[in-house]
Amino acid sequence: MAGGEGDVKLLGLRLSPFVARVRMALDAKGVAYEYVEEDLAAKSDLLLASNPVHRKVPVLIHAGKPVCESRVILEYVDEAWASCAPNLLPVGALERAAARFWAAYVDGELFPAWGRVMMAATEEERAGRAAEVTEMVARLEEAFAGCSNDGAFFGGDAVGYLDLVLGSNLFWFEALRRMFGVRLIDEGRTPLLAAWAERFGEAPTANGVVTDTLVDMAVEHAKKLRAAAMEFLPKKPHPRVNCQKGPPPNEINKKDHVRRGGKLP
Repeated sequence: MAGGEGDVKLLGLRLSPFVARVRMALDAKGVAYEYVEEDLAAKSDLLLASNPVHRKVPVLIHAGKPVCESRVILEYVDEAWASCAPNLLPVGALERAAARFWAAYVDGELFPAWGRVMMAATEEERAGRAAEVTEMVARLEEAFAGCSNDGAFFGGDAVGYLDLVLGSNLFWFEALRRMFGVRLIDEGRTPLLAAWAERFGEAPTANGVVTDTLVDMAVEHAKKLRAAAMEFLPKKPHPRVNCQKGPPPNEINKKDHVRRGGKLP
């Protein structure tokens, strides 16, 4: 494998799609690396020193030098191990630009959108959020038709840069399906992407990282996130029940006093 022992280290979190894509890229290139699972509630000194700006994973450390941000790391891996097949980014400048554009779309639009599906407070809200994601997936269906050149993947005949960026979200998509019955990639609406997702899941690059165990972990983590979020939702006030019938007692007393010829104070 490429990369000497101890030469490459990846700081990550298993449930992060951003980390998953980097792990798959390293595996695709045959790069040997040490994986270090981070606890984001108690970030390590190594993480804070390696990514002092954002303080988040993933961070790739190669020959003692850190590389941050997942899409930047993917490009770095492609260039640092250029002699190792496959090439992650397309060869042509226009094709590379298209891959970068759609990868930014996945991270900037699709990722937060499916997060809103997961955290929706009501079924009605979730249905609306899912409809938003469905529109985004339809755009990616069109992108696949344009980028794949009739190949099995966005990258053509082999898993490439955009495949890794979108594919790293698939285990969370499956978690949403199991939790809420929401299918974000549906064969009826997006047949090209549905077939692509199946091929991607079976590819050696993916099946060592994206597993059923990871999906189960995602489901449990999502439940915890939702439970924590629900604690901060405003509580609906209980309706006030007025059991009193007729005028209040002091009004009754006043009327009785007047009828008896008395004077009100």
